[in-house]
Amino acid sequence: MSSSTTDRATAYAKAVVAGEIVAGPHVRNACRRHLDDMKRDDIWFDEGQAARAIKFFETKLKLSEGQFEGRPFRSQPAQDFIIGSIFGWMRESEDHGTVRRFRRAYIEQGKGNGKSPLAGGIGLLGLMADGEAGAQVYSAGATKDQAAILFRDAVAMVKQSPDLDKRLTPSGGPGREYNLAYLKTGSFFRPVSREAKKTGSGPRPHMALCDEVHEHPDRGVMEMLERGFKFRRQPLLLMITNSGSDRNSVCWEEHEHAVKVAAGNSDAKSDDATYIGDVLDDTTFGYVCALDQKDKPLDDPSCWIKANPLLGVTITEEYLAGVVAQAKAMPGKLNNILRLHFCTWTDAETAWMSRDALEPCLADFDPKEHTGKTVYIGADLSQVKDFTALAFCVEAGTVVEGKFAGRPVYDAWVEYWTPGDTLEARAVADKNENYLVWRDKGFLNAPKGERIDYLHIAQALAEAQYGYDVQCLAYDRYAFARMLEPEMDDLGIQMECVEHPQGGTKKGKPTEAMKEAAKAADREQEGLWMPMSVRHVEDLIAQGRLRIRNNPVTISHIMSAVTAEDRWNNYWLAKERATNKIDGAVALCMAVGAAMAFDGATAPSYEMMVI
Repeated sequence: MSSSTTDRATAYAKAVVAGEIVAGPHVRNACRRHLDDMKRDDIWFDEGQAARAIKFFETKLKLSEGQFEGRPFRSQPAQDFIIGSIFGWMRESEDHGTVRRFRRAYIEQGKGNGKSPLAGGIGLLGLMADGEAGAQVYSAGATKDQAAILFRDAVAMVKQSPDLDKRLTPSGGPGREYNLAYLKTGSFFRPVSREAKKTGSGPRPHMALCDEVHEHPDRGVMEMLERGFKFRRQPLLLMITNSGSDRNSVCWEEHEHAVKVAAGNSDAKSDDATYIGDVLDDTTFGYVCALDQKDKPLDDPSCWIKANPLLGVTITEEYLAGVVAQAKAMPGKLNNILRLHFCTWTDAETAWMSRDALEPCLADFDPKEHTGKTVYIGADLSQVKDFTALAFCVEAGTVVEGKFAGRPVYDAWVEYWTPGDTLEARAVADKNENYLVWRDKGFLNAPKGERIDYLHIAQALAEAQYGYDVQCLAYDRYAFARMLEPEMDDLGIQMECVEHPQGGTKKGKPTEAMKEAAKAADREQEGLWMPMSVRHVEDLIAQGRLRIRNNPVTISHIMSAVTAEDRWNNYWLAKERATNKIDGAVALCMAVGAAMAFDGATAPSYEMMVI
């Protein structure tokens, strides 16, 4: 045991407990556990082994992405603690003598804090420098693509390091590697997914690295790998992740277990983890970043480091300030930002837009002022109960000054139809008397009938074709082919119709014009889909580059929209209950998404590419 200044893991623990380094409640508990465990006789901390592991990172590894490409891996204090803890803590085994204490490690941090290079480095150490003959190291994921992400990061690090590059043998061509072999010891590093269960004997991992655990639908791949641990002297399951939104997930189970173990408190909870110091699980190490209950990350930057221990190194305060500003303006981004950057386990749905964000965009203008200009149309179609909406988007000029000077600005407006014969009954059923007000003031078309007569919609499109240069009509398959397209054919309407699915699981096929626009913008060619279109609208609003015609129906529909999200952080518009109407918001996103696709705009993102 040691507590010397060269013991960087213990130095970090002491600094955290003393308050010299700001950390969240579960990291503080992990550090208390570390210091308390150093008083025990049945386990011990080997400073030399911890220092040896850190030295491997700093002398053998080089980073591979962004601003850090080609630079040596400089272990930061939080990384010192993680690496040192995993490789420094020892115990005696009846079968194998002195072995590492920890067989499982759970790391939960904000995005951009170096989790992937850390995991990749641990995998490379296990492959080459851990004294294990025939070591099998796996990058594990629920799918092949997911499993390949961390592995590709490790391959890229190898290519940056001449020392590792000459000692490791890759299989597959450049960019298509599927195996790294260390021939000297008969060891390998490769990705693996659940499909491996279909093979014969199964893997016998020395190390299993599970990336983005919050995306794993079940324990399938982890259990498969842990079954192979019985063949190894000192195996390690390393789990790294952002926080998630599903409390019925394997990630939440591992999160809760790590919280309890660090606190030594079987009753500890994520939001109430009082440190007791009982020994609950001597084989699990946890480094779980989190805010304290009183912390308000949207108002107080001083708490950001609790979720981002590498703040100022791999991620900047300026960047986090930017995403916080967007979270304040657009509640649709709030949950993702809290989860990804501030280690907050969130609910799946949240309101999409705040009134404070929307109001600066509202303007009174006459669409006729854009007569003859290129226009993009989004169509959200209904038949009986909902509204049918046609949204129009047109480039209206450029930003005059400021950060976005020279970039285009857009005007958008939405027209609405709903069956007139049932409107009064639906106003009562939906408890929304505004339906009748909107109709009487001309904001809502309510022609006679109990169903939408698509002749009216086709006539509106004919007028648009006559008055504007219609570039395309973005549509969802629902009702289009059966209801609207025949009416358009009868009226002789000829315009490019482009599929734009409204959920978050499908993309439409890009047209040739869209492909050319993507090529010109040097971005991936992809069809229209709602997560992309939603983010385009958000970005334009945040940048002050979108005017939306003042219409109470449009305002209501935007304010009624919430977001639904998948495990890959894609989100789209949804409604909490049937009485909420969001058709205008959906059509608006479709029109703006089409405009961006044809105009060659760069792909939207509120994320910065950081390691």
